[in-house]
Amino acid sequence: MTAADPPPTLERFELALAALQAEPYTLTLFVSGASEYSAQAIANVREICDAHLTGRHQLNIVDLNQEPAMASQHHILATPTLIKDHPLPARMLVGDMSDHVRILIALDVPASALAGEDTT
Repeated sequence: MTAADPPPTLERFELALAALQAEPYTLTLFVSGASEYSAQAIANVREICDAHLTGRHQLNIVDLNQEPAMASQHHILATPTLIKDHPLPARMLVGDMSDHVRILIALDVPASALAGEDTT
């Protein structure tokens, strides 16, 4: 902070927080073939995005059977794997993505988006 910067205020803080919460999410889901497990993970991630990130996400789905080089390029050891590239910090989640609350917390989705979720 320099002498020319205005002092921090609650209003400026809330504006900065709102700007962060509006940032678009860039997610990549890596699956392996057209298995039931892959299909369930895709459905779960789409449901999470539609319910909590509507209009502010980009979801890319990569089938490692079709693009095997992507596994080593992105350090994928198991599928399904979801990678959050943006906003930072980057995160890597492995599994069928069925625990929506844990996925949302891991993705750093603001608590206000979790208001209707059962956290038990």
